[in-house]
Amino acid sequence: MSRDRNNPLITDGHAILADRVFDGYGWHTDAAVLIRAGRIVGLGAPGEVPSDWPQTRLPAGAFLAPGFIDLQVNGGGGVLLNDQPTVEGVRAIARAHRLYGTTACLPTLITDTREKMKAAVAAVSATVGREGILGLHLEGPFISPLRPGAHPSDRITQPAAGDLDQLCELADVGRSLVTLAPECVPAGFVRRLASSGVRISIGHSEASADVVMQAVADGATGVTHLFNAMPPLSARAPGIIGAALAEPRLTASLIVDGTHVDPVSVQAAFMAMGSERIVLVTDAMPTVGTSLDHFELAGRTIKRTDGRLTTEEGTLAGAHLDMASAVRNAVKLAQVPVEDALRAASLTPAQFLGLDNERGAIVSGARADLVALTEEFTVIATWLGGSTD
Repeated sequence: MSRDRNNPLITDGHAILADRVFDGYGWHTDAAVLIRAGRIVGLGAPGEVPSDWPQTRLPAGAFLAPGFIDLQVNGGGGVLLNDQPTVEGVRAIARAHRLYGTTACLPTLITDTREKMKAAVAAVSATVGREGILGLHLEGPFISPLRPGAHPSDRITQPAAGDLDQLCELADVGRSLVTLAPECVPAGFVRRLASSGVRISIGHSEASADVVMQAVADGATGVTHLFNAMPPLSARAPGIIGAALAEPRLTASLIVDGTHVDPVSVQAAFMAMGSERIVLVTDAMPTVGTSLDHFELAGRTIKRTDGRLTTEEGTLAGAHLDMASAVRNAVKLAQVPVEDALRAASLTPAQFLGLDNERGAIVSGARADLVALTEEFTVIATWLGGSTD
């Protein structure tokens, strides 16, 4: 067992015991995770747990894994960030998704007005470091009007004077992320934003492979919901998809709900990029954790039918998806190995954000953010900093 070398006689802790533990890298059979002060201090055999420590034993067949990290969560629990860009709204979204194993997330603002952007920045700034809030994801408004998806077309825009300075301030808001179309911003925009410390993902874009590669050279590191809101891969026009598959500096997110991306395409992406460059995201809307069958997005009604969220015109509008279901779908529908699916939901997003020493793995010194799952990937319990709600 790995122990705190500076304090070998650890006290006042507790342990979680499970038939199997996935630590982010591999499996441990009949194992115990030792937790003290919200941190993991050891992983070993149950017999090594100090006799005076409280113990929680998972049911037979259940397993323990690192808590999920969602980089794109627009809403949940009846709340849409665009409608409630407040501290209360951010916390409600995080709490709703914690029921499904998500212990950290980037609340995501879909293309909106600059006033809404400022409100979202303020709300997330006030909650970073609590409730598992890691930063803000601004998905738009600097995206291609040719690939709007369900984003309100009248709010898609090009950067104006002062916009870049304001975006650079996101570097002080946790580990924030901006999704943009590189062909729709001025030369040097991506380079300066990336150099400020903000992470940049390419999405809702018509960019050619050459434009994508220039954005990568300028500091872009991500692709938002691969295959969706971008041109298809073809022999002489590889575009964003081809660049993502070929460029090792890019990490791509995937919405694996069985609707956004065909399971064969999901499998192909994992085969080409590996779980170290694929991140599972939910693109979740306020219906998650509720019985809502519709909601409003920028004045348009979004309907939920058979698990699909669509506009009246039939355009997909986010997803009715949680992270545990995304993992289950990757395994059951796309035949992705369990280890790869779990890694894409925890360790890889942590690495993308530069937080893999803190999150995404069950290793000594990391936060005790954990999820217990059945063999069918139903969440039994979630621990945030070693505590359950």
